[in-house]
Amino acid sequence: MKYGKAQVLSGLDNRINEIKNELETAEKLRVDAQELLAEYQRKHKDAIGEAETIIATAKKNAESLRVKAEDDLQKTITRREQQLNERLARIEENARHEVESYTAQIALNAARTVLKDKIDSKTDKVLHEAALNQASKTLI
Repeated sequence: MKYGKAQVLSGLDNRINEIKNELETAEKLRVDAQELLAEYQRKHKDAIGEAETIIATAKKNAESLRVKAEDDLQKTITRREQQLNERLARIEENARHEVESYTAQIALNAARTVLKDKIDSKTDKVLHEAALNQASKTLI
């Protein structure tokens, strides 16, 4: 019986040692898993922080671009208004000159008709040259 008892005790001791080893391995695995979980949680937290920073920067850049676009649009509108006003002023000036020229031509033709009926050709030629000289001096 002694022979069987030692074997049983030895088998139990071996089984106890195996269970202790399994428990130690399980504890190591649990600790490793907790460390890995903590590491992934830190990485997740860091990723969220980085994403928030990226979003904030993107919003800031978008706002900056919006303000610049509005400013550029306003400058373009102002520049175009100025160009239109200048063009309108040139058109008005040209129209005024055309009306003045046409009016002067009508007046000259009317005066010529009246004078033609009342003045001989020699006097007509002298008056015509004087009028042209005076018109040249006035226009220049």
